[in-house]
Amino acid sequence: MLWLLILGLGLLAGTVGGVVGFGGSTILLPAVVLAFGPKAAVPIMGIAGFLANMARVIVWWREVDWRAAAVYSATAVPAVALGARSFLALDARLVEGFLGLFMLAMIPARRWFLARQFSIGYGGLAAAGAGIGFLTGMVASTGPVNTPFFLAHGLVKGAYIATEALGSLSVYFTKSVVFQRFGALPWDLALKGAIIGASMMVGSWLAKRIVQRLDAQQFQTTMDILMFVAGLALIWGALG
Repeated sequence: MLWLLILGLGLLAGTVGGVVGFGGSTILLPAVVLAFGPKAAVPIMGIAGFLANMARVIVWWREVDWRAAAVYSATAVPAVALGARSFLALDARLVEGFLGLFMLAMIPARRWFLARQFSIGYGGLAAAGAGIGFLTGMVASTGPVNTPFFLAHGLVKGAYIATEALGSLSVYFTKSVVFQRFGALPWDLALKGAIIGASMMVGSWLAKRIVQRLDAQQFQTTMDILMFVAGLALIWGALG
């Protein structure tokens, strides 16, 4: 029953993430943390996130902005390696609480960026890659933080989804390599991540059909609610 629930959430998460470019890990993370623990959840979600982002790139292959993805990845890859190494030294309960606080903080931050509709160039993407890459090494997902930066670069719909996914793909790959190098990604966790990621990949394929019909405001509100609930759940688990 536990695996049926997680795979069902994986399909939902892959579909939502495939439509808005983020939110998949937000939906899945509480269930994965409760099932496998906060320490195991981050490497598991690293594998699942890698597969989910790979599916988005394949689905929107023709619309990828390769230069934007390369600039972002150039700073994000070394930063995520540093962040992942820092994560391995932290206490599991501290990690769980940090994940919850991080999710709650991103709700007003993301709204603030979107409301001002600022525009950034390649330098801004490089700076965002460094900061977000480090945070991604320490938490399961920072997809909502990526959103305003890629949108502010002028990417929309399929181009945004594909380019953000390609940048995240390099980050998740690096993160998985670091975890494997330091023994934090044994084969049983890698297999769990692959199974969960497969369900998210199916969702990414389903999402393409509804992107053009998306009401962006409704999904923004939905994701804010999901992030709020997930953040509170993780903080409660850390304090309990």
